[in-house]
Amino acid sequence: MNKSYLALHLILVFYAIGGIFSKRASMFSFPSVEYLENYMIVLAILAVYAFFWQKILKKLPLTVAMANKSVTVIWGIIFGYLFFNEKINIWNVIGAGIIILGICLVVKADKEQETCT
Repeated sequence: MNKSYLALHLILVFYAIGGIFSKRASMFSFPSVEYLENYMIVLAILAVYAFFWQKILKKLPLTVAMANKSVTVIWGIIFGYLFFNEKINIWNVIGAGIIILGICLVVKADKEQETCT
């Protein structure tokens, strides 16, 4: 596996973790201490993510990076199940499969284009 793809997916997992804190923040009233703590964590995660996203874009085409970004939906489903006791239904699984298929198609097309040039 290409190191750039591994780095991309690590930063996308980190980005998806921001969703955990965002949802936690929504459970508290504004401007409670708990709300502000969670919100500040979200902002910190977004700042770190933005920095590393720019680094990733120097190594991978934007189309490939953006297609892979949709994997955060899958992480959201997983984190919702693990941290918020949300149910995973057949439509979630089908949607995740479609996302993975789409990512594979974009990455494959990019690799084929690289070999042609």
